[in-house]
Amino acid sequence: MATAERLVRSWMASEKDSDVDESVAGISSGQFTLLDIIKALGEFLTSEEDRLRTKGVEFLSSVLGRCPHEKLNRQAVGVLTKFYCSKLEDLETIIPALKGLSCLVKFPNVQSAHAKDILDAVFANVKMKALVQSTRFFVFTIVDSLLSTNRDTLKEMSSTFLSGYVNLAVGEKDPRNLMLAFAIARVVLVEFDTSAHIEDFFDITFCYFPITFRPPPDDPYGISADDLKQALRLCLSATPAFGPLGIPVFLEKLTAGSPATKRETLHVMSICLPVYGPAVSREFGKKIWSSLKLEIFQPTDPITEQSALDALQVLVKTIHADTSRDTESEDSIASLARDICNECMQTLKEPEKAQARAAMKVICAFAVADGPLSSFAASQAAELLIKNFHDPDEVSNRASIVTLLTELIDASRGDATHVSIPQVSVSPSSPLTASKDALLGLLIVSLKAPATRLPALHGLNALVRTPKSLADDELGYIVLEVSELLSQEPDEVEDVTTDTLSLLSVIAAIAPHHLSSQTLPTLFSSLPDDAPSRDAAVQRASYWRALSSLSTLCVHPQLFETLVIRLITKLDLLCAISPTRTIDQESTAAYAHAILTALANTLDAKVSSKDVDVPKYADQLLPRMFRLYLDAALASSEVVAVAADPRLLQVGARIIRLVSETLNVARQEKLVAAVFAAYMQGEIKPITDGLLNTTAPFAPFHLDASPRQRNTLTIFSSIIITLRKEVHIPVENLSTFLSELVTWSDSLSSTSFQQEAALYTLASIVNKHVEDAPDFISSQLDDYWSSRLNNTSVPAETRKNAISTWISITRALLVRSHPSAHAFIDHLFELLDDSTVDWDAARALGLLASEDPVLTKRNTAVLKILHVQKYFNAVMPRILEGAKGVSGSRRETAYLVGLASLINAVPKAVYVTQMPSLMPLLLRGLDLADPSIRSHIINTLSNNIDITSADKDTVSMYASTLVLAMLKNCTYSEMPDPGVRAAALKYLALLPGTVRYDLLHPYKASVLKELAKTLDDPKRAVRKEAVNARTNWYKYNG
Repeated sequence: MATAERLVRSWMASEKDSDVDESVAGISSGQFTLLDIIKALGEFLTSEEDRLRTKGVEFLSSVLGRCPHEKLNRQAVGVLTKFYCSKLEDLETIIPALKGLSCLVKFPNVQSAHAKDILDAVFANVKMKALVQSTRFFVFTIVDSLLSTNRDTLKEMSSTFLSGYVNLAVGEKDPRNLMLAFAIARVVLVEFDTSAHIEDFFDITFCYFPITFRPPPDDPYGISADDLKQALRLCLSATPAFGPLGIPVFLEKLTAGSPATKRETLHVMSICLPVYGPAVSREFGKKIWSSLKLEIFQPTDPITEQSALDALQVLVKTIHADTSRDTESEDSIASLARDICNECMQTLKEPEKAQARAAMKVICAFAVADGPLSSFAASQAAELLIKNFHDPDEVSNRASIVTLLTELIDASRGDATHVSIPQVSVSPSSPLTASKDALLGLLIVSLKAPATRLPALHGLNALVRTPKSLADDELGYIVLEVSELLSQEPDEVEDVTTDTLSLLSVIAAIAPHHLSSQTLPTLFSSLPDDAPSRDAAVQRASYWRALSSLSTLCVHPQLFETLVIRLITKLDLLCAISPTRTIDQESTAAYAHAILTALANTLDAKVSSKDVDVPKYADQLLPRMFRLYLDAALASSEVVAVAADPRLLQVGARIIRLVSETLNVARQEKLVAAVFAAYMQGEIKPITDGLLNTTAPFAPFHLDASPRQRNTLTIFSSIIITLRKEVHIPVENLSTFLSELVTWSDSLSSTSFQQEAALYTLASIVNKHVEDAPDFISSQLDDYWSSRLNNTSVPAETRKNAISTWISITRALLVRSHPSAHAFIDHLFELLDDSTVDWDAARALGLLASEDPVLTKRNTAVLKILHVQKYFNAVMPRILEGAKGVSGSRRETAYLVGLASLINAVPKAVYVTQMPSLMPLLLRGLDLADPSIRSHIINTLSNNIDITSADKDTVSMYASTLVLAMLKNCTYSEMPDPGVRAAALKYLALLPGTVRYDLLHPYKASVLKELAKTLDDPKRAVRKEAVNARTNWYKYNG
């Protein structure tokens, strides 16, 4: 007992929170009880001094709020209930008493009698208007807790509770309290008999509609307007009794509200009408339709229009909700729905007018609804429009009619999609059952006229997508008619090619055999056996269109197999090697390139959609691709070999890469073994599946190999970069192989095309298998560094090529956060002191952070998260240290180049916080001679102008420098590079919108004068930016 007294007196003197914690700990351990605390507080609780009484109750409530629930028995709860209820009568102790009660009601031993006593005391003594928000929150918490634990008791209190709660809730405005108030009102309205108090609850809920609350900046409570709206919606839709009272309020808001209010009202109506019931919906139906009609036929914005359509759909569904399924017929359609339909039919008689589109949207809303109304509305509209279509007086309106019918078909389809060939002619539940044949005929006829062709294609697309709407022979008929559009001249069908292919693609997924027998033969016949001559522009355009169509349509497995066979056969003919054959090599290569590109694009679409048939082409397609390219590589240099063209090799490598990336580990192991056997041992039979029989040696990795053989390394690379990291590289010593690959890449005979393929291979293998090549990493850091990169006696061009190799190795290590990457980066910093390659090394620092086309997740590279941020944080301080000098030395310039390259390579979020400190260095970089560096810097400044302009000191300090630097870089006489000129003008255009007028006003006249000169720039893109910049500066005023 002494301990309890000591803690009480200590808290009364100091109000230390630790005393409360110790008291709770004592109760939890059984050292004393909560009643002991009350006894210790006795003199304070009964003190005549208001301050002491208040503090005494406050301490008790604080302890109670942290006290374990099992430490308070039923008797203790009863004592505390009487105590706190008595303290509600004392104006000085009402706040801590409410706090204590809000904790007490959460204890499990609160009984029915206790709940009744608490609520009676609260209703009798609490005046909400006199209390602050936090205290009112205690009141709502008390009611909410009792509603959860003693709901039956509250129901027994009946009017006493209902009227008492209404008096508490009326006039509440704080969003934190309203969230609780709405939750309480929802439960009461749903579960209590509120018939005698429905107007009272209407008053304390509908008064908040619509919610216009906007949370303050940095709102600590996290209550959004949407939270309040959702809570209020649940209240407004809690009881049907609100219907007669609530709908007039909704109609009033629709009449006089803002667009946001209208949208919220329409949304709430869609929620409430089903609850309010059919009787109320019928009673107010005409008034609701009058309000909704205005929003549909004269919409202020598309969102409000759609909300009105949704509300209308809910209205008609609710009106028919009590119609029995057994009695459903057109006779059961309510008079309101019939009146609306008839009104819309009258409007549809003038399909060319904008009102007709609105009327069709109403019909579509009905068509989506279930029951007889759907069929009635859709069939009536379809019959009317079909009749008008065939009316000779309405020929000029046929395009509008077809467009309206398309919308109707789409609405009748709903969200359904075709999954299989229909087995029956028409679904019995389709609202357009009776009109299907007439619709199909109308749409086919519409294909013949240019004016109606596009809407007809859209209509057929919707009809085809409707489940069970068309039989198989009807799909074939559509394919036959639509395929004719692909064979017409482009001037005739200029605007519908994309839509035609879209329709045929939908049918291809349902019934590919129709395209296989009708569409594809026509397209394949458009592909000539020999390449058109260079001046045959029409023929070239024709095969491009055919290949583009084939690429789009042949994604389905059945069609793709046909595409592969036909196109590869065509390639074999085009690329056949014959000493006596005379061809236009450039035209033939262009034709072959187009064929390969079409195949690659289709394959890319299949891989993206994860088609399961792609892996089988490792056996069916890849051997023929390798035969095509290796045959060309082994041919004599005196013989024309079309497939040896590097451009064709690139597209072929893309095809091989797409197939390879879909293979599992076992199949990739088999493929890479065959590839290495061909490229390392010259055994080409496995990789070509025996299709290529030749005695000529194939050894592309020999330094004296022919250029054609060396170029095929891009095919080799396309396989390597897609290998999963579990796939073993089939060489005896990986380090030796990588070293030889570096030597091959760095040889003087290697072209940039060959070097790129070698470096892609190198980066991929190092990234995935660095653990298997420790000797290679060490030899690069020691031997390669000293003999190539850091050897000043080596020609500059050779050293620059070596830097490219260094970048590939370093990046492969960097993206996987390998420890060796730091040593490679350190060596690059050493080269910044070398005047021969310093700028190349500086650019390399930025390239290391840029996106790599090989080291990607798709290529199963080993990637660590945040590797770019880690790299930036590691090297940026070193770059800043080297660039901060003002001597203008070459070393400082190299560091500036490195800074510009790095900033351009990394995402904005990485460096955004450092922009104020980077500004002076970036401005110095604008004096560098390299146009690409200047462009990088200006683009960086443009991307961050909002941030730099927010820092008033930075902008005011550099305002004149920024303006003069941009003017210097935007004129043709000062800057020959058009990219830099355009970037500078773009930045100048941004300055007036982000920088205070008083800072730039002194330069306005001179800027306008200089900008006038740029209006005559020889490049159109620059002139466009000049016009924007001059306009912004001309309008720039304080």
